[in-house]
Amino acid sequence: MAQRKLSRKSAPRKALLTDLSIALFKRERIETTEAKAKETRSFAEKLITKAKKGTQHARRQVMGKLQDREAVEVLFDEIAPRFDERQGGYTRILKLDSRRGDGAKMAILELVE
Repeated sequence: MAQRKLSRKSAPRKALLTDLSIALFKRERIETTEAKAKETRSFAEKLITKAKKGTQHARRQVMGKLQDREAVEVLFDEIAPRFDERQGGYTRILKLDSRRGDGAKMAILELVE
């Protein structure tokens, strides 16, 4: 499946998705544009699925993607156990009004309870 390019080359796009995922795991709710929210959802849900395994190997793989020890600890210790019984769909996107400055469609990306 093709990724959204988000007006960036691959390295800055990967960094953006990583940063948004870190913020999502630490705060459990972020406000961003609709396109970024949809792309981050895919990235973050794959990391949550990996974290549910709970193995040292999975932890190292997630750490390789996120590069943030605090976010990885939150993901493995708090978020992954919460979704133990769930087979997917760990996040939800709530659409908001357009941004005032440039009219971009905004959304809230949050972890479901």
